[in-house]
Order: sequence, then C-alpha cells, then structure tokens
Amino acid sequence: MAVVKEKEDPQKSTIQNMKDAFKGETTAHAKYAAFSKKAAEEGYPEIALLFKAASGAELIHANNHKVVIQRMGEEIPTVTPEFSVGTTKENLKNAIEGESYEFNTMYPNFIKDANAAGNYMAQISLTYAYKVEQKHRDFYINALKVLEEGNVKSLPSVYYLCPTCGNTYATTAPSRCEISMTDAKLFIKIDAL
Repeated sequence: MAVVKEKEDPQKSTIQNMKDAFKGETTAHAKYAAFSKKAAEEGYPEIALLFKAASGAELIHANNHKVVIQRMGEEIPTVTPEFSVGTTKENLKNAIEGESYEFNTMYPNFIKDANAAGNYMAQISLTYAYKVEQKHRDFYINALKVLEEGNVKSLPSVYYLCPTCGNTYATTAPSRCEISMTDAKLFIKIDAL
C-alpha cells in the first residue's frame, strides 16, 4: 500500500523559511564582520572592505526578513551566531560555499513556498536576498582568485549598498538599484574599515 505523504502547508513552510532565512542572514552578518576583521589583521584591507560591505548587506536582508516575520504575527527567533574564523583564504572559501548554497538551493525553495502561500512580502524579501547572494558569491570568487594570484590591490576600494534590498555595487553604482529601483542618493557608501 502506498503511503500518502501529507502536503506541507505553504504558509507554515513560509513562516519557518522566513525564520531560517533570518537566522542565516543574521549569522552571515556577524560572520562576515569577523572575516573582515581577520582580513584586515592579515594585511588585506581590500578583502576586509568586501567582507564589511557584504556584512552590511546581510544585515539589510535580516532586517527585511524580520519585518516579514513580524507582519505574519510571528515571534522573531533569538539568534546566537555560530561560526569559526580561519585564514582569509579559508574564509573566502567558506563564504563562497555559503552564498552558493543560498543562491542555488535555499532561496529558490523558499521563494517557491512563498509564491505557493501567496505571501507577497515574503516573496519580495526572499527575492531581494536571492538576487544579491549571487553577486556576493561572484565577488568572493574573484577575491579568492586575486588573493591566490597575489594581486589583492586590484580589488575595489569602495562599495555601495542599496538600503532597500542590500544590492552591492563595487566601485560605481547606477542611478537606481537594479533590483529594488531605490535611488542611488540613498545608497550606503563603504570605503573605510
């Protein structure tokens, strides 16, 4: 006799997904801040700046997710970030792995559930993070490559963050965010540690 698997309630899934995404982004914010400090200690201010910018973007994602959780009438989970800090090279590999998972697996599944639940706010918050994580992954892949080539000085010395979605731009930014359409005048400039 075939076992009929009960279909998961998309609204319940979305609530859990939003809490998991909030925990993940809160942890990434803390982790990248620690990775930034380590890169600065190791004499890689350009990589430290990249981690600082990404840390800021992850905080924007966490805060967006938090708003959605509150709007759903749910309690915000308590997060105690757990991670380890290695060398800058190890930290870049760790960041590439984390961003790749979020972009390839986690966020696409969470977005699918939010769509099924008809939860527009969750869709927006998750989609913002999803689109930015790919950019972060690519920034980290490039940073690892130039680190291995001994050419870290070629990395950008300024980043711009969209305060709405966390979109991260290196060196220059368009007049409006390409994800949220936020005016560049509102962007957060990161050019110092």
